[in-house]
Amino acid sequence: MHSERSEPAVSETPKAVVLLSGGLDSATCLAVAKRDGFAPVGLAVDYGQRHRCELDASKRVAETIHADVRTIRVDLRAFGGSALTDDIAVPKDRGESKISSEIPITYVPARNLVFLSLATGLCEVLGAQNLYIGVNQLDYSGYPDCRGEFIASFQSTANLATKTGVEGKGVTVRTPLIDLTKAEIIGLGTELGVDYGLTVSCYDPTPEGSACGRCDSCTLRKRGFEQAGIPDPTRYA
Repeated sequence: MHSERSEPAVSETPKAVVLLSGGLDSATCLAVAKRDGFAPVGLAVDYGQRHRCELDASKRVAETIHADVRTIRVDLRAFGGSALTDDIAVPKDRGESKISSEIPITYVPARNLVFLSLATGLCEVLGAQNLYIGVNQLDYSGYPDCRGEFIASFQSTANLATKTGVEGKGVTVRTPLIDLTKAEIIGLGTELGVDYGLTVSCYDPTPEGSACGRCDSCTLRKRGFEQAGIPDPTRYA
């Protein structure tokens, strides 16, 4: 009697959704997700930001690690209220103590709440149970939606509000950079092979994509490379 032996099923690499702005932190997060054994899927959000060149950067970053990237459009300029989505000047030349001591005008109302909700929806569609976001509560302590308390609260709410959540297959929101300094983030990304020359962090870049070198984001980025002892590949105007 002849019997056929079936080949063992090949398990698919689990997916993880990574919020991918094209900046330094999110690029590092994408590399961390891949290091953690996931097939990362980047989610870039075109929300009407003045620094739209970061959308192209998100695609460049994803290509380097052979990751898929999806782009979704949500027009937050309809609300305004931020220097990133309204005709409000971007603050320049502020000291680091000033940057971290108050909620700046570059804060976009409810941005991470919106972004995490969109990413949770993509997780459901893809069957992904892990969601990465590059929030940091050290260098960006002025932003309320970058705190650990918010992330924990969102995860709880997301798993109450989704089909996968109530079926016991909810999302885990991972924040691998939340307690790292900018220098530590750069060091981690460098070890993982991130090409920071492809990323855009500036809030007020030139039309060609060169960084202003003077906004809060540029200030923190420059300091991070200096403290990490790693050459800064940023193109400054």
